[in-house]
Amino acid sequence: MRHFLALFMAAGIGLLTIGSNAQAEESTAKARDPNEKVCEVYTPIGSRLGSRKVCATRAEWAEKRRLDRETVDRAQVGACMIQTTGKTGKPGC
Repeated sequence: MRHFLALFMAAGIGLLTIGSNAQAEESTAKARDPNEKVCEVYTPIGSRLGSRKVCATRAEWAEKRRLDRETVDRAQVGACMIQTTGKTGKPGC
């Protein structure tokens, strides 16, 4: 009886997985459309009341994420680390 119950549960999990994979494929097919409008609620840091809705296409959101990532990378690479240089002991970059 225990083996039958374990087999039944495994089959049920397998069916759930197949169903969720079909839903995931369907949702990713919709998600790939770069011209689909997507709206997000934007709340500025430090504000509890000033939220606003921003709408853009998926391609525009992807471009914004790419530009934001480049800005962060540039800031991290170009950061000046304070260290002492040579015999003078003065800070330098």
